[in-house]
Amino acid sequence: MDTWALAALAVTLGLFAGIAALSRRHLNFSVLTFIGLFLGVGVGYVFRDHLDYVEPLGQVYVKLLMTIVAPLVIVSILSSITSLGSTSQLKRIGGSSVFWLLALNLIAILLTLGLSLQLGVGNGADLATQGVPTGTLDEFKESFAEVFLGFFPSNIVSDIAEDKIIPIIMVSVAVAVAYSMIAESKPESMAPIKGVIDGSRELVFKVVGFIIKLTPYAVLALTAGAAATTSLTADALKPLLALLVVGYLACFAHAYVVNAVVLRVWADVNPFVFFRKIFPAQLTAFTTQSSAGTLPVTTGLLTRRVGVPADIAGFTAPLGTTIGMPGCAGVWPVLLAVYAVNGLGLSYGLADYAVLVFLALVVSLGTAGVPGTATVTATTVFAAAGLPLEVIILTLPISAIVDMARTLNNVTAAAVAATLVARREGRLDDAVFAAPDLDDDDRPGAATATAPEPPPTPVPEPPLTTAALLDTPSFPPGLLGACDINDRPNLKNPVEAR
Repeated sequence: MDTWALAALAVTLGLFAGIAALSRRHLNFSVLTFIGLFLGVGVGYVFRDHLDYVEPLGQVYVKLLMTIVAPLVIVSILSSITSLGSTSQLKRIGGSSVFWLLALNLIAILLTLGLSLQLGVGNGADLATQGVPTGTLDEFKESFAEVFLGFFPSNIVSDIAEDKIIPIIMVSVAVAVAYSMIAESKPESMAPIKGVIDGSRELVFKVVGFIIKLTPYAVLALTAGAAATTSLTADALKPLLALLVVGYLACFAHAYVVNAVVLRVWADVNPFVFFRKIFPAQLTAFTTQSSAGTLPVTTGLLTRRVGVPADIAGFTAPLGTTIGMPGCAGVWPVLLAVYAVNGLGLSYGLADYAVLVFLALVVSLGTAGVPGTATVTATTVFAAAGLPLEVIILTLPISAIVDMARTLNNVTAAAVAATLVARREGRLDDAVFAAPDLDDDDRPGAATATAPEPPPTPVPEPPLTTAALLDTPSFPPGLLGACDINDRPNLKNPVEAR
């Protein structure tokens, strides 16, 4: 038995206990998650080759997240669409969501293309691919016919089991639209079904809450594993260093610069406040490398902190795990394509790059928000563009490192798209957005709100006149101001109630 592995487990469990103690002191959730990140880096470097018992702890969290993704998507879409009230509203929200997701990805594609060409990514690289077997990436090849057919469900049970989000969304939308059409003429017959849908949503979201509480602990374990496996030497990274740097530069420039401008111009929100509010989702995406796995965190933060209505958050965020995805379907395929073109000395003109942009945008219409998606999208683009697939093999040593930034970019774009849709619909709750970032456990209940001052000693009432009726006493100062909008009594879901 590996004594060092047992020591690593003991240290990790001790750190878990420390995080739990901080949690009981009501330390901010984002701070707890950040603490888990830094502690994980330390554990990973100290016990680099002895994490046999630590890494599974993080993988359990990922499996729990992936388990709840399909139920979350189903109940979110069913609840969202059945609450819209009309099919015309569904068309607006659906069309707006797809537009913004694709628009953000198009910007990422053009940004990456410009950066790659300007910085000369791949120039002087020795892309000797003769020793790489051509069939190595055959399992990742997807024709356009396969991509298109992948949009449609074949067996909903297997689609749910395999977390195929687009088919799940299509079936859920079809059922919800059918419900809405019947409910318009026979509301009484649909009332029990609506009750089941809303009850299922509350149940699933409660389970999601249980899982999310494990995030700081999982981040520690996952980061330890990532830090331990990042052991490439400088010589091994040297040919790929430019690719690695530009990959991170493009992802972070799009996530924080482009999205900041878009949020300020089209959503009229403070981008710095927005990024602070969704930071736990970004950190979860960075460590889990799974857009779909981060979905429960994303939707929860959008509704509780950003002020996006539950129906829009529950529709746009899941859609963002399969459509758009600027990190995996925008930045990475284009970056690798330019790397291959320059490294192999291929003759590429303006028309060729225009085709490359179009291919990357089309492929982004149906991807999977799970680790390894970028390899699939890059392979599909390479195959369609006639570029040698062997080049992708040479970039695999850094792919996992860049995947952290790619996933963060994906999740950020989905959250931005949901916020844009909510603002354009006139339904973004600015009061929630402006409120302090309090975790659910830290939110004061209505019972703890500042109590009104004791009433004064009763005095004889004057005769009831019109003037007396108009001169009514106001609420004591602070009675409503001390209570967060989410804590007002009899509003279990204030976003939906509004």
